[in-house]
Amino acid sequence: MTPLPRTPKERKQDTLDRLEKDTDAWVATADAESGTPYMVPLSFLWDGETLLVATPASSPTGRNLRATGRVRIGIGPTRDVVLVEGEADTLTADGLGEGVGDAFAVKTGFDPRQLVSPYLYFRIRPRRVQAWREANELDGRELMREGRWLVD
Repeated sequence: MTPLPRTPKERKQDTLDRLEKDTDAWVATADAESGTPYMVPLSFLWDGETLLVATPASSPTGRNLRATGRVRIGIGPTRDVVLVEGEADTLTADGLGEGVGDAFAVKTGFDPRQLVSPYLYFRIRPRRVQAWREANELDGRELMREGRWLVD
């Protein structure tokens, strides 16, 4: 039996809970010249406004994010998904700000600062957020547009 659809307020709160509690996401980017898509699983840290991910500087994801700054992120299972479209800023470990690298390492169980190969961090500002569980939640799935929450 399909559960009743959540109210917009419930859906937003569930989305914020998922951003706070989940650790891993599918991160999709595209090559700036060819448009070739590339998707990888990455761990993230949510600070209440942005997501922080880290990937090798030379990886396709790192190159794509530096070139375009555009990203789509899928969080959760297909029947309880949060999709985030965002814009990414590139940061080095030195540019993270006090305590951010440590918070990332604690949340994700992974500290790129300890590795030999150079990693970059990407701070992703959500521009559009959608969330739904079943077909009965497709209407109203858009919770954020142009960086502004549509639901209080």
